[in-house]
Amino acid sequence: MNILLRSFGLSLRDIFHPRILWLSIRPFAITGLLWLVILWFSWTPMLDFTKQLITESWLTQWLADLIVKIGWDGFRGVLSPYLALVVLMPLLVVSLLMIVSLTTTDAVLAHVSRQNTYREMQSLQGGSLLGSVWLTIWATGLCLLGMLITLPFWWIPPLFAFVPPIIWGWLTARLMSYDVLALHASSVERSNLTRLHRWQLLGMGIGVGLLGAVPTFFWFSSIFMLVMFPFVSIFMLWVYSVVFIFAALWFSHYLLFALKQHRQLPGESI
Repeated sequence: MNILLRSFGLSLRDIFHPRILWLSIRPFAITGLLWLVILWFSWTPMLDFTKQLITESWLTQWLADLIVKIGWDGFRGVLSPYLALVVLMPLLVVSLLMIVSLTTTDAVLAHVSRQNTYREMQSLQGGSLLGSVWLTIWATGLCLLGMLITLPFWWIPPLFAFVPPIIWGWLTARLMSYDVLALHASSVERSNLTRLHRWQLLGMGIGVGLLGAVPTFFWFSSIFMLVMFPFVSIFMLWVYSVVFIFAALWFSHYLLFALKQHRQLPGESI
């Protein structure tokens, strides 16, 4: 627990460093441009699909009927983009996490490893870029499968803020743990650390997911103000980028310190 709190406090300090804030721009820009192109061609067909789903599917018809019964008739006009956003939001966030993992985590780790506590640590390079890419592909595939299985719960307003963080938390823990330890730890050390600290790492991932649920709430609320929604979306995407950069800092501080302690047990060089 002391390591957990220590790494959390150091991450809060580092997230306001100008270099770290600058690093949050890169994944934000890449993800924003990628989804701008995707939505340019798919937004209208997606709205048509959600309108058809509302009128023809039993899964969403009850939601439309409930809105009428409680007197929220005005909400019917934004129900279609609301449901489209429910589908898009997890895909956008997962893609942003992937891009942070592949393009930015190494830079965050370099910033952390230059600090005095970790500067003398031996780098055993037990991971590789190919291993990181492969892990990202299969872990993201499992994450998307989990989203698909739990999709019915995403239509219920209170649950969309709690179900996704659990799934994102698992994905965050898997990706960040590998990327942080790939340079400094051997493959054996990485396996031992991820096994010994698996529950702490999962808890950190879920914590980051719950932290991301805060901008999710404001993002979904902004759909009622259609004029402001595009601007809120851009800002929220950057907030997500900062959240995942914070996750990279938190996992870096936690795992590097845990690795240092692990090496001190058998008397190995750190």
